[in-house]
Amino acid sequence: MLDDEVIVERAPAKLNLALHVRRRRADGYHELETLFAFAEDGDSVTVARAEADSFAITGPFAGALAGDGENLVTRAARAFAETFGVDERHAITLNKHLPVASGIGGGSADAAATLRALARLHSVRPDARALMRVAGSLGADVPACLVGRTAFGTGRGDKLVLVEPLGNYQALLVNPGVAVSTAAVFAAWDGVDRGPIKREQAQEVVLDTARAGRNDLQAPALSLAPVIGQVLARLEAMPGGTLVRMSGSGATCFALFETAAARASAAAALAEEYPNWWQLETALA
Repeated sequence: MLDDEVIVERAPAKLNLALHVRRRRADGYHELETLFAFAEDGDSVTVARAEADSFAITGPFAGALAGDGENLVTRAARAFAETFGVDERHAITLNKHLPVASGIGGGSADAAATLRALARLHSVRPDARALMRVAGSLGADVPACLVGRTAFGTGRGDKLVLVEPLGNYQALLVNPGVAVSTAAVFAAWDGVDRGPIKREQAQEVVLDTARAGRNDLQAPALSLAPVIGQVLARLEAMPGGTLVRMSGSGATCFALFETAAARASAAAALAEEYPNWWQLETALA
């Protein structure tokens, strides 16, 4: 490091409380309507000035990305430097706690955290339009992860309208240990438009909006990884849950609880029954 300034940014898990797929677009993406929320926990990214660029991965899921010379973090750093004319070098460390290819925006959240960290280091406003454009160029979920707040997303999911956060809901995230390809899940979608999300922005009705919604990628994900159905069924059976759904293209599912005690009880029961399933006890931000 060239100085003592070290920036650490959280890269929290992203949850799709509802995800409606409306149509396939001419550019190959799909027209989406989604309700984003974010957990308090996830990965983290550390950035510092250095004499030479470096990238390291630590954490329990570091091995899943080992050997990746090119990933969303390094792409984000390069795009930031090109956009803002930064010719300094950086040492970047990704502390990887979220499973890879799991529907909770791990890579997108990591890229967004990298952009926020570099913006802080180089005095770029976090709401700068150019920074949002960089985020959009990296992936459909990266703008939402850059903002990191409860929001409705349309277009590819990158056109955002902020809404009131749901409040102090506890969340249990569960992944059965399978990675699901987002491209394969979208390819398996049946192409049926089942209608829009009813967009309500008041805090007291956002959860009702989520409950009335659905995840249109759940059925195609189940066709590729039937164990997702087992996860959902076990979460549905847990006392105290208020919303159970698969996030994104899977395979991670989540349950929201009103109390930490109910969440902890569900986590303990699942850990005893399925010790190889990944879990994260957290809360909505």
